[in-house]
Amino acid sequence: MSETLTSRQVVHPMVKFQRQVKSLVKRNIVQPEDSIWKIALLFGDEWAHWKRELEEFEFSTKDPISDLLAVESWEEEE
Repeated sequence: MSETLTSRQVVHPMVKFQRQVKSLVKRNIVQPEDSIWKIALLFGDEWAHWKRELEEFEFSTKDPISDLLAVESWEEEE
């Protein structure tokens, strides 16, 4: 059992956010070419947090959602 716990990796919160946005695209709620700001209303009270996270990765709310979905790794530089 301890082997399973030690081999697990913690998923970066942005991966979960990216999955949620990908789901919105799959359901045609937003389009990949739409600006990131379009998802702000959908995330409601959580948006302030996600906006800060996106800005830390140098995203702007004017960037297309496709740029967000194209990220393969959410590694933070130290």
